[in-house]
Amino acid sequence: MTETATLSSNFQISIPKAIRRAKSWEAGLTFAFIPKGTGVLLVPVPKRESLKGLARGASPTDYRDRADRF
Repeated sequence: MTETATLSSNFQISIPKAIRRAKSWEAGLTFAFIPKGTGVLLVPVPKRESLKGLARGASPTDYRDRADRF
């Protein structure tokens, strides 16, 4: 799916409707802009509630630090 958008004089870009529908993005969603080479990666920031339980079972004491690597 290839869609384009134009940067307005107020430095705003509208996300094309086909993209919004395909990703189920709603108004008010927060995005992070990540520089990537000559472009920018646009990533929706997850809500805190959706991250609950993500690290279940992880041990905060038994982890490898960068100094442990070869």
